Amino acid sequence: MNLEADLIDHYFMQEAIRLAQRAYAEGEIPVGALVTHGERVLGKGYNQTERLQDVTAHAEMLAITAAAGHLGAKYLKNCTLYVTLEPCIMCAGALSWTQISRIVIGAPDDKKGFLRIGMNLLHPKTEVVQGLMAEESQTLLHNFFSQLRT
Repeated sequence: MNLEADLIDHYFMQEAIRLAQRAYAEGEIPVGALVTHGERVLGKGYNQTERLQDVTAHAEMLAITAAAGHLGAKYLKNCTLYVTLEPCIMCAGALSWTQISRIVIGAPDDKKGFLRIGMNLLHPKTEVVQGLMAEESQTLLHNFFSQLRT
């Protein structure tokens, strides 16, 4: 594995975790996402479904919209999405339409994640990396839902 690429992935996943922590602080399910091109952030987001009263205001959707706005284009070729939780089917569909080149996922989502259906939801050229900093992402989610139950 390329050490420089691995360090870049860790750096951007840490940024996604910071976004997830912001969601947590605002009472949202702690998921953060950002879209990069090389070492430049094009768009970022964290879950805001409660704040915006919009079931589509997932971290990934907000990051995609911001990146497309930044580029002035609907396609995110040669871009990477870093997301702390495996995208749902809705977000995977949107990512497919963007033709994003790469998705780096923190924690798996066994209940609503798109991977339970299969990779065919994504554009055929999209590379998926799973499990980067999964423990940190899972801890945030666990703490959030534990706090809701008490």
